[in-house]
Amino acid sequence: MSTNRSTLPAPTTPAGRAGLAALLGEPARAVVALDFDGTLAPIVDRPEQARADLRAVAALSRLTPHLAAVVIVTGRPAAVAVEYGRFRGVPGLEHLVVLGHYGLERWDAATDRISAPEPPRGVHEVRLALPGLLRKLDLWDTTRIEDKGSALAVHTRRAPDPDAAFALLRDPLDDLAARHDLAVEPGRYVLELRPRGMDKGRALTGFLAEKQAGSVLFAGDDLGDLAAFEAVEGLREQGTAGVTVCSGSAEVHALAERADLVVAGPEGIADLLTALADHVEPAR
Repeated sequence: MSTNRSTLPAPTTPAGRAGLAALLGEPARAVVALDFDGTLAPIVDRPEQARADLRAVAALSRLTPHLAAVVIVTGRPAAVAVEYGRFRGVPGLEHLVVLGHYGLERWDAATDRISAPEPPRGVHEVRLALPGLLRKLDLWDTTRIEDKGSALAVHTRRAPDPDAAFALLRDPLDDLAARHDLAVEPGRYVLELRPRGMDKGRALTGFLAEKQAGSVLFAGDDLGDLAAFEAVEGLREQGTAGVTVCSGSAEVHALAERADLVVAGPEGIADLLTALADHVEPAR
């Protein structure tokens, strides 16, 4: 291992400490799984301006060759996460995997190809209905629609009162989604309407089975990451060691209350990944 190692923060739970110890003890069987927005990339007012922390990407390029896999599990389209993450062509990330749209899409760095199903018709119907709904609620000028292809998200962060706009939208969007057989995923001042049947927990569980992982670390920041936390907790009951990490913020507390380890936002995630790389790299 490297002799100039950063200090690893200690999980606060026995299960989390066991999960981290398993990862460090046998990294070749470990998977590190990460959310994108709010975890690898800071939250910004305009989603198209989000970019992964360069220190985190540099740490992943050192860490990935020593693990069973590193996977990004995100609600974004896989192609967008690859672009905004600046993952393509980075030495050390040749076997990185991005699971986009909560696992409906997949990009493998080894092939630079994306596999994705056709979005259900309900997504198109919601795409047509959303502008009229926002105008009816007098939110057209203060909210923003993000078209993700296979899903649509309504952001309230730029509204004069983001919380009030979020609350006003919740029931109408639930009704709209139900009429078109879609699910609503709440996040940090965002409500996303997406196809049913997939979440980050299912995506992560399937990927870990594919890799026959002996341990897993999952890091996220938002309510959509709770399903992945639940997956890690379920796998621990079946004998797979795991540690859950919250990229902490003042906006969401549910993950911090559930996590084995809380770090200070994307900068804290970059520090954690750097420390992990320091610990698993062979001594030089």
